Amino acid sequence: MAYLFDTDAISEMLRKRPLLDYLQWLRSLDRENQYTSSITIAELYKGAFRSPKRNHFLEKIETRIIPEFTILPFDRLTAKIYGEIQAQLEQQGNILAHADLQIASTAIQSNLELVTGNIQHFARVEALRINYTLVHARASSENVQS
Repeated sequence: MAYLFDTDAISEMLRKRPLLDYLQWLRSLDRENQYTSSITIAELYKGAFRSPKRNHFLEKIETRIIPEFTILPFDRLTAKIYGEIQAQLEQQGNILAHADLQIASTAIQSNLELVTGNIQHFARVEALRINYTLVHARASSENVQS
């Protein structure tokens, strides 16, 4: 199985104390099965440039994230999928942030399962396959802390 990691899933890796269950699962994956979107990288850079710890986060992105993932572009075919899904969602009265839909479209185009903790953001995209590892790791962590 190959995976596309969204901004939330990658941000978890950058936390001071990332979830151990999630990191163990991530380490069990072959490097060639780990992808992210150019949109995710753009969102990570935006977060870094907005942070008071700009240089710290820029270094993490460039030394810990970019080397670990194959970065997929938002190309013409992905744009077509995006347009089709966006039109369908609008007809249904559903709104999805442009970046989220671009990331979802990248996963669909590349036949990848999306790793995210933001299930509610992506559940409206019917053709999208979602991986729940991060969601389960967060739920387990909350149960331990309770």
